[in-house]
Amino acid sequence: MNKTQRLIVSALCGAALLAGVAHAAERQLRVYNWADYILPSVPKDFARNTGIKLTWDTFETNESLEAKLLTGNSGYDLVVPSNQFLQTQIKAGVFQKLDKSKLPNWQHLDPALLKLLEANDPGNQYGVPYLYGTVLIGYNPDKVKAALGADAPVDSWELVFNPQNMAKLKSCGVAMLDSPSEILPLALHYLGLDPNSTEAKDYEKATELMLKIRPYVAYFHSAKYMTDIANGDICVAIGYSGSFYQFANRAKEAGNGVVVKWKLPKEGAPIWFDTFAIPKSASNVAEAHEFLNNLLEPKVIAPISDFLGYPNPNKDSMPMVSKEISDDPDLTPTAEAQKKLYVVQPLSQKAERMRTRAWTKIKTGE
Repeated sequence: MNKTQRLIVSALCGAALLAGVAHAAERQLRVYNWADYILPSVPKDFARNTGIKLTWDTFETNESLEAKLLTGNSGYDLVVPSNQFLQTQIKAGVFQKLDKSKLPNWQHLDPALLKLLEANDPGNQYGVPYLYGTVLIGYNPDKVKAALGADAPVDSWELVFNPQNMAKLKSCGVAMLDSPSEILPLALHYLGLDPNSTEAKDYEKATELMLKIRPYVAYFHSAKYMTDIANGDICVAIGYSGSFYQFANRAKEAGNGVVVKWKLPKEGAPIWFDTFAIPKSASNVAEAHEFLNNLLEPKVIAPISDFLGYPNPNKDSMPMVSKEISDDPDLTPTAEAQKKLYVVQPLSQKAERMRTRAWTKIKTGE
């Protein structure tokens, strides 16, 4: 090898070494998750243990996530849609299929719950189930008792859909999720109608009901209610089951004297799954699978359930989860209660536009 050849080889080796270093330095993962929806140590531990640079951004509604996904380039490698939105987005072609050869911990998932999720994700090809729960009523027992008396119907949707109750609760504050896909099915079901209705007359009835209670709703927001109920700034909220468990604990830790309780209404409620999925435009697919496989470790997901107050579909982790969650029928519904739960399905574009118009009318109060 002559001098010139040695220089060329040396240059090529140096370039390869620099490329390798650059590639290692560039390992990263961008995640878009719900606000306050992870045990903070989990992403930190993952980043530290793998050397992957982790960006963790948050959103507040399924609708805002969907709007970003439908642009075709969300900028994220993992996102967390709820099951009914997952179904719509799969049909829209925004996700890529999971490579289950890179997910050996898939074996820990409960086949029965995977079967339920197949209604939205046939063959479980796109979504890794994360947590599941219901939409229910969270409340401050002292303030609700002061407003409505000891017999306040906290175990019924009557608490929030009866205008007479709402008029009395207005003074202590009532909040609702800012999500037509979750509040309007509740109103329809309360009226004895199909929560997945596509009939205009049904949405007219639901809108009429909501407009009767609208003057007494402090605000619609899908995250603010959590801190407000823990601080005692509101007394009732329609929200996600585990969020009340989580922020009841925050109130205890703060020592502010606020008590937060929750009830799965006797009439039933929607059950949902949140899932991790990989957008088709993801740039870091290997890192996404690495994160998902880590999340499927029973010892990793169990403390997330403890922290957030939601059961998870990992059959080998639930024995590790606190009995405060696994044995609480308002958080982990019993087999009997599950008979009254229902799955919210995606609507046709025409029906979705109808629901969106109804929601706009409700929020503006006009």
